[in-house]
Amino acid sequence: MTAGTLRSTTTQDDVSTLRLYAMRALYLLNVLLVGSSVWPQVLHPSTSRPLMEGVALSFYAALSALSALGLRYPVKMVPLLFLQLVYKSVWLLAVALPLSSAGTLTSELAGAVRPMVIGAVLDVLVIPWRYVAANYLFRAGDRWKGTS
Repeated sequence: MTAGTLRSTTTQDDVSTLRLYAMRALYLLNVLLVGSSVWPQVLHPSTSRPLMEGVALSFYAALSALSALGLRYPVKMVPLLFLQLVYKSVWLLAVALPLSSAGTLTSELAGAVRPMVIGAVLDVLVIPWRYVAANYLFRAGDRWKGTS
């Protein structure tokens, strides 16, 4: 990819309308599917939770809440989709794959593999990669010091 190619896709206006709708659909799935399963547990906890289970629940609640912003600002919230892709990929590669290879993948964890794979594939398909490359990889970063 050349710098000239990237310059033509550096603004959110360069993301196609179809891609914007696809992104909004993915944010909506997060709000509805993730939110409907975690927010009742957050608002009406039935028991105390182990530390990491509580952390995971809080993470998913935050993901679903921030995804609501993605409905209005799909491009500005693209880091949320990137985060979603990365955490699913890390889980699949660092948790599910080693357990599966060792033959110790429980049925509960095995049931999570398919949704994680589907979600990761949807993220890969929906994320506007040219925009991400132009704005997060090749654009100069923010300054580290205050202006004098």
